[in-house]
Amino acid sequence: MNWSGLESLLSGVNKYSTAFGRIWLSMVFVLRVLVFVVAAQRVWGDESKDFVCNTRQPGCTNICYDHIFPISHIRLWALQLIFVTCPSLMVTAHVKFREVKDRKYVELHQGSHLYANPGKKRGGLWWTYLLSLVFKATFDTAFLYILYRIYHGYDLPRLSKCSLEPCPNTVDCFISRPTEKKIFMLFMVISSALCIFMCICEMVYLVGKRFSKLFRVRHENQRLIFADQHELTELAPPRSQYRRTDPTLAESQLSLNRKEKVREGTTTTTL
Repeated sequence: MNWSGLESLLSGVNKYSTAFGRIWLSMVFVLRVLVFVVAAQRVWGDESKDFVCNTRQPGCTNICYDHIFPISHIRLWALQLIFVTCPSLMVTAHVKFREVKDRKYVELHQGSHLYANPGKKRGGLWWTYLLSLVFKATFDTAFLYILYRIYHGYDLPRLSKCSLEPCPNTVDCFISRPTEKKIFMLFMVISSALCIFMCICEMVYLVGKRFSKLFRVRHENQRLIFADQHELTELAPPRSQYRRTDPTLAESQLSLNRKEKVREGTTTTTL
């Protein structure tokens, strides 16, 4: 399978993603796609050819192989990678739709833009981005559950018993390189769990950032409303108007005036 086309499409999602989204995309291509293409396909390439049962009954080996491996791990992981990475294209498509809409708005309104930044996660694009995270985490979880239910856990036994028709009795069947395949299966399961964890962290980050912004806006609006309701209409009068006169100061002033009048009277009599 050629993954270069999908990689080129998803590489443009990086500029619209948060730090958690960039880490998630790196983990998908390094820990999952690269390991899947380089190593896993070669490990599971001989599962049907080297599946052996201790019987020569025609058709028994094929029936037992179909019972033990209802779906190939390689094909299941390929479907998982396709389903997990496709929701990221929703964000790219939404941004492209905004860019086309903004271009038409500029042509009609002579240079004024409808969006200051079409890739900014606001309004509908924020909801599209959050919905893509929900889809990615849901698909990964669903495929992990399917893998667990089909193979009854994340283990590959060295020996499997099979008693289906046309087998004459209960036969023993063996798969090739069970330990190596088990290691690769656990690696893919752990990498899927890490990707789910990164999606949850990014959802918590986006929702927490949105609630923090709404709280700041609400607090600012309440502060402005409080300031409008308690706005001072008149300035307070100066404190000098409320200062009381000292009665002792008035009596002393009167006594000084009397003394000055007496001195003036004596001066006129002498003359």
